[in-house]
Amino acid sequence: MNRNGRLRGWGGVGGMALACAAAASLLVPLSRHAAGGDGGQVGGSGVAQGVQAKADTCKDPEASLPPSSDDGPSIAKIKKAGKLVAGVDQNSFRWGYRNPATGRLEGFDIDLVRAIAKNILGDPDAVIYRAIPTSQRVPALQNHQVDVVVRTMTINCKRIGQVAFSSAYFTVGQQVLAPKESTITGYNSTLNGKKVCVAAGSTAYDALETQSYGAVYKDLTVPNQLDCLVRLQLGLADAVLTDSALAASQAAQDPAVQLKGVPLTPEYYGVATNLANTDLVRRINQVLVDYRSGGADSPWMKAYREWLAADLPGISGPPEPKYRSQ
Repeated sequence: MNRNGRLRGWGGVGGMALACAAAASLLVPLSRHAAGGDGGQVGGSGVAQGVQAKADTCKDPEASLPPSSDDGPSIAKIKKAGKLVAGVDQNSFRWGYRNPATGRLEGFDIDLVRAIAKNILGDPDAVIYRAIPTSQRVPALQNHQVDVVVRTMTINCKRIGQVAFSSAYFTVGQQVLAPKESTITGYNSTLNGKKVCVAAGSTAYDALETQSYGAVYKDLTVPNQLDCLVRLQLGLADAVLTDSALAASQAAQDPAVQLKGVPLTPEYYGVATNLANTDLVRRINQVLVDYRSGGADSPWMKAYREWLAADLPGISGPPEPKYRSQ
């Protein structure tokens, strides 16, 4: 992009208006898939305190509780309410986004939410969706504002002391997104002096805290990843660091940008719940067992082909689950 305010991709000013509208739509309450919803955005500055897991004692954060179809107190609460309250994104193309033609939430993460609701409540539409900024995923669970977060959330040692995770359902890695003509070649020294946008509370931010390569990023944090794409298009940032899956979806939205270099060390997405909801974790893991089953005809592979294969080709299946004894 030129620095004179012209926009990359998205059809100039008209396209940028769409991008800004999508980012602003986080302020619009989300509804249930069925009519008459009462969902809304989850946010706020209050952060409940969780027991922090020490990195030196965290050997295998992806190991979750073994799957089970048994009910428990948190399952009973969801059944009594008759709805699963799910924290999601509505601006991540092909993961969790609102289809402008239908007004419905769609994407890979949304399909998984629907599978969980169908298993617990017998109805994939028995969901109240609530939009959650990246930085509010953990507080929303700790404060019991949602039952689950299914929002491209990476399992790591820091977070397993704050929330409980299912087994992994997707593999990603941090990757740089930049204009095609940029001299930036990846997560390396070419970031020196460059303005890099990241989402607050993301693993990308943690990566830059560990190794910034001289990038300028502390004043370029935003609540949601789509805001980074908007900043990139406006010339307010030189690059974005985010999960490779999200970077690919943003590149699909704007042909003037591309992924640079290779993803960092593999990371894994998981469904997150409150730490106390162990029965819900086990139930979600059972849902994932069924979701992965069937080879090329599994629900996981069907969702992958529908939503992600065009931008993330070559994936033959989901990550293998890991379980711990308790």
